[in-house]
This record gives sequence, structure tokens and C-alpha cells, in this order.
Amino acid sequence: MAAPNGHANGSLGRTGDAAPSIPSVAPTAGAARQFTAEEIRHMVAALEVPFDPSQIDWRVTNTSKNGSHPRGQVVPYADQRAYTDRLNLLVTPAGWTRKYAIHTSANFQREKDQRVVAKVLIACELTIFGLGSHSATGEEWADDDNAGTSAEAQAFKRACCCFGLGRYLYYFTGAWVDLDERKRPKTIPKLFGWATPDGWRNGMRPPQGEAASSEAAPQPKAADGNPVSENGNAAAHATLIAHIEAMAEPLGRGLYRGLLKTVARVWKPIQIRDVALLQKVLEHMQAAERGLRRLETAIDKIGPEPLVPILHSLKLNSLERVDNLKTLHEIVVAMEAKAGSRANRT
Repeated sequence: MAAPNGHANGSLGRTGDAAPSIPSVAPTAGAARQFTAEEIRHMVAALEVPFDPSQIDWRVTNTSKNGSHPRGQVVPYADQRAYTDRLNLLVTPAGWTRKYAIHTSANFQREKDQRVVAKVLIACELTIFGLGSHSATGEEWADDDNAGTSAEAQAFKRACCCFGLGRYLYYFTGAWVDLDERKRPKTIPKLFGWATPDGWRNGMRPPQGEAASSEAAPQPKAADGNPVSENGNAAAHATLIAHIEAMAEPLGRGLYRGLLKTVARVWKPIQIRDVALLQKVLEHMQAAERGLRRLETAIDKIGPEPLVPILHSLKLNSLERVDNLKTLHEIVVAMEAKAGSRANRT
């Protein structure tokens, strides 16, 4: 059943999941732990953080032949152990449970060989004490030796997705790579920043619309050797440039120009020929815009006065001097911490 796969960024090791930003919470024995609204918000945010790249594998979902070289479309996935590890890390093994129901469906005609075969259907109900329960189903052809295991894992991971855990993987639509003689990927696409724990915690998120469809895909080359938009269509390239240029006003000159320089080493988006790099710049700018909105919310709560010493601690005279995501994130976190401590005192 398992399709050929590889490890993200060529890593074969398992370093484990990144530590969450909140402590684990063990429920009281025999009673469901009740979270406050703020705890629920933090818990869901911790569940949504992407897995460490070392926990990501790549599965070949489609194949084709380009001349004599076989190629395959690969998508990332995580073993269900990564999901259980994250749950154990956040709420401890006593903080969640799951139960399965197994069914056998009516016969279906399988497309690849036109045989009529039954399917194994497994429903998984996942409960995180204090958050609630979600159910999902998984399925596999009954004549597969690992049908039960595969359907069980699929159902469990889909139930986790209802809580936000692993949901980010659904944004990938696949990238085409060369395959070896055993139909395994010769190379593995590099994960973009939003699909890593650090990038996600810094506010990066998956691109939407056209940008999402070509995520992690290798970029074709023009006759002069420069990358162009996918399928040679300049419209996607122009659309990304327009989206980036529209970010100039909400970000302000300093942050807008700073991100162009630090991410792409250019002063204007029109100078970027690589679609993947345009997407990366847009991701950083969208993350910066979300950070600025969070900062505005904190300022509305406690006023602008606490911002001054925070800027001075970073050797900045004003917010206009901020030119990268890392510094902006430090400022936002510090302001939100001050807003939280003031709210607790009142």
C-alpha cells in the first residue's frame, strides 16, 4: 500500500517535534480538564504549528514519463507517530484518547485494474479533554495486507486535522521530481518557511489562490535560463508582483523595502524573475502585515508608551526602522506580554 517516499530536505533522522510555546496540561484523574478561553486559543495555536522537517516524508501520488526519465508528483505527509507525539507533548498521554469503529463497505470497482473489491472503513473519534471530540473516517481496499492499519492511520490523522493538527499539509498540491528505477524520488522539494515551526511562529502562512497551486514545485526556465512562471504563463508572475506591490502601503516604506532587500536582495519586486522567490517575499510581507495588526491590537489595549522602551532595547529609534520579520515578532511578543500582565493585574 505504501507508496515510495523520501525524507524532507534529505534528512533520514528523527529529531522529534519542536517544543510547544505552552506547557503540557495533565487532566485530573476521572474528570475532564476545563480550559479557559485563553488556554483554548493557545492550545489550538500550538496544535496548528507544523511538524519539524525531520518528521516529514514525501509520498509519490502520480507518475509520468518525460522521455526516458520517469517523474513523480510528491506530496508531504507525517507518520501518525508525529501526531501522537504532539498530543502527548501538549496534553500528556492522559489528556487525550481515541476510539475506532471498523466497517466493511459494499464492493467497488477499482479504477487501476477494474476489479470489484470491498473497502475497509474505519471511523476514529479523537477526544482532547477540555477541548472536545472530533470524528473522521479512513478507507483502504480490503485486499491490501495492511488495509486496517492504513485506514486506521488515515482516520486518526483526519480527526487530528479537525483540531488543526497537521492541517497545514493539505495546502500542498504536489511537486514533480525525477524518480529512480524503483520509483523513489531522487530529490526532495525544500519546505518553504511557512511549513516549518520557526516560520509559522514568526507569522508566515500558506499562500492563497494561484500561489498555493505551485507551492514547492520546481520552476521552469526560459530560453535565457531565467525562471518564468509555471507553464510559461507570465500572468501568474505578474499577479504575484501586483500582490507584493499592494503591500507597500500597509507595511510602510521601511518594512516593505527591508523585506525586499533581506529576502530577495532587490529594491523592486519587478526585479525578481523566480516565481518561488516572489512567493517567499509575499509570504514574509503577509506575515508582517499580520504582525502589525497584532501590534495595533496591543497598543489599543495599553497605549503606545510601553513600545518606546521595547524599541530602545532593540536599538531602534522608531517602528519605521524595523525591516525584518524577526525584529517585528520580538516587538509584538513583548507588547502582547505587557498587555497580558496588565490585564492580569486588573
